[in-house]
Amino acid sequence: MLRTLSKSVLCFAVACVTASTAAEPRLDHFRQLDDVWPTPNNIRRPSGAPGNDYWQQKVDYDIDVEIDDERQILSGSEKITYHNNSPDALSVLWLQLDQNRYERTSDDWLSTDSPDLKQLSYDGLREILYREQFDGGFRIASVSNESGAPLQYSIVRTMMRVHLAKPLRSGKSTALSIVWRFKIPDGKAMRVRGGFEYFEKDGNYLYNIAQWYPRLCAYTDYQGWQNRQTLGAEFALEFGDFHVNITAPNDHIVASTGELQNAEEVLTKVQRERLAKAAKSERPVYIVTQEEATKNELSKPSTKKTWKFAAENVRDFAFASSRKFIWDAQGVDVGGRTVMAMSYWPKEGQPLWGQYSTAAVVHTIRTYSKFTFDYPYPIIISVNGPIPGMEYPMITFQDPRPEDDGTYSEQTKNGLISVIIHEVGHSWFPMIVNSDERRWRWMDEGLNSFVQFLAEQEWEASYPSRPIRPDGKRSMQEYMKRTDVRPIMSDADNLIFGGHNAYGKPTLALTILRESILGRDQFDFAFKEYANRWKFKRPTPFDFFRTMEESSGHDLDWFWRGWFYSTDHVDVAIEKVRKFRLDSQNPEIEKQHQREVRATATQSLTEQRNKDLPKRVEQSSELNDFYTDFDDLAVLPDDRDAYRTLLAGLKPDEQELLQTKGNFYVVDFKNIGGVVMPLVIEIEYADDSKSTMRMPAAVWRLNGERISKLIFTQKEIASITVDPLDEMADTDRNNNRFPRLPIEESFQLQKPKKKKNPMQQLKKQDASENEESSPESK
Repeated sequence: MLRTLSKSVLCFAVACVTASTAAEPRLDHFRQLDDVWPTPNNIRRPSGAPGNDYWQQKVDYDIDVEIDDERQILSGSEKITYHNNSPDALSVLWLQLDQNRYERTSDDWLSTDSPDLKQLSYDGLREILYREQFDGGFRIASVSNESGAPLQYSIVRTMMRVHLAKPLRSGKSTALSIVWRFKIPDGKAMRVRGGFEYFEKDGNYLYNIAQWYPRLCAYTDYQGWQNRQTLGAEFALEFGDFHVNITAPNDHIVASTGELQNAEEVLTKVQRERLAKAAKSERPVYIVTQEEATKNELSKPSTKKTWKFAAENVRDFAFASSRKFIWDAQGVDVGGRTVMAMSYWPKEGQPLWGQYSTAAVVHTIRTYSKFTFDYPYPIIISVNGPIPGMEYPMITFQDPRPEDDGTYSEQTKNGLISVIIHEVGHSWFPMIVNSDERRWRWMDEGLNSFVQFLAEQEWEASYPSRPIRPDGKRSMQEYMKRTDVRPIMSDADNLIFGGHNAYGKPTLALTILRESILGRDQFDFAFKEYANRWKFKRPTPFDFFRTMEESSGHDLDWFWRGWFYSTDHVDVAIEKVRKFRLDSQNPEIEKQHQREVRATATQSLTEQRNKDLPKRVEQSSELNDFYTDFDDLAVLPDDRDAYRTLLAGLKPDEQELLQTKGNFYVVDFKNIGGVVMPLVIEIEYADDSKSTMRMPAAVWRLNGERISKLIFTQKEIASITVDPLDEMADTDRNNNRFPRLPIEESFQLQKPKKKKNPMQQLKKQDASENEESSPESK
């Protein structure tokens, strides 16, 4: 029995696929990625979880390091204990020598493209000149085994191969020692990940020290030794335990990865009491005040002292040192544990840093812990210095500061808050969820930027996060339309427009996946499952993809293919809208309808002008016949007989169907951008009411280029809009609506500036010189 439809009902039929005239097979946007992803095994399961045979190496470090504050040289010695948990016997160990990136003959420097000299900035020229003269890189003094005997080694640009006396068998450990030094680069003259800043006004230095010791390369189940030279991409490292002794000028304050082991030796009683108070405070407490730091700038003693730190189960180690540091701290309850959130900055960072840094650290700890897992380490630090933004276990570097007079713009304030959230957020990705940054930059930058976006939206209303900008700019959409880009899944060193590729586009993709495809509940469950499965382990992209699918209950291969494996973009256009009515085949109804259509039809210009012309038949009656006054839309006997015959051959329900009243609209959609996405449309009716329909991406499964949709409604449709809430990142909003709307833009009137001619310039100069030489001016 046919159900009666109310006048407000909107019905969508199954997609009507437009027939293709081409003989070529269409691209299958929904083809599974089984032939692209590695085959699951007992190390990495098809669910995306680690298997029973999962393994990873462990590397422990005992390091003594000293800062030469007069010559800006870092000298150190380290003992490395390497634990071979792999099933393989290893005859060599590979280490990263990251400082060799700053040698004048490094691959990084020699493979860098020339800048556009017509657009070269002062900072750009300063960096070129500095790099040409800077004598950077490690100076390795010795490499020896546990007994002190020399080990054979070879330096291969930014890597070092150490030959073991005998192969290191599975399940065994070995130790080696290295003595080294290097010149610390100027972090303000050259873009580096670790360096110094010199303050000319007071003659002091501030050090952000990172990638400063020879570190073991990662040895993994999916590639063996990491053998990629340092060209700018970040790291692939192993977890381990660190004991680090940092010797610095006696008046320096040192911030570091790990927990301070000798606070009674390096901190005053007052500072220790303030730290104890901060651990229980709901607001930051100053450990070193601005007045104390300013006084400290003047001391510059010749003696030194050693700060001792220990860190367990971390993948790296960094520190900062300066006599200029102001220091505050606040305890944060995380799952019943107290985590110390701390900030270190020079007085040049006031008042911005005192007001916002530790507050942003605390906010990040709470929001990231909510969306992933509780922060597991005892401290997390934000340091102001020359480094624009870098992350390491328990410590981060960032450079935004106010103007010299202490004022700042809203952009500077938000820039500081965002970079702190971002860099502290890296404590989860990749410092704990230990992805391979050398291969897949998006796995840490993209996932972290996504959670950064979530945290920023909980900072304040309408916070200007990168993927969603309140000023109406659509920089990501403009980027995605470009043809000179590469897929997200490209190697980290080979990205073009890396900021958009590794940060912005994954953030936008995951936001759409959360908001418009899976929904917040399903996405958040799956994302949290991924983070917990792989904390303190090394996931690959395929583990992430599989976990998100397995945990959400959705096949997302079409989504990964479009967003991560291609350079296509989202651009769905309404090509055409056709309106149909059901022909009842009742001649009384249909011929009356034709008469109404004819009456309302617009006459052409020629028809209008010919209407009043004298007609021959009107002047000669003998020319009239039967057809002169015949109504060609009159219902004839044969018409009625045919209709009666039709009804006689129909069943009652078929006769009822023939009487269906309403409007049938066929809407043709074209996928111009190439990425298949859910199809969301808003329909506005002639009576000003609206309705929305959300169709899954599977609507494109039979034809990823063109589809037609049938809309049946009792109402007249006034307009149809694709993606009305701008949730799919459609790159061309102008073709999303039927009928089209005008593109609104504005312009300004221009008045050319008149330049003074040479006579005027010299006349003005003479007048000025005469005025200066006059007796009155003296």
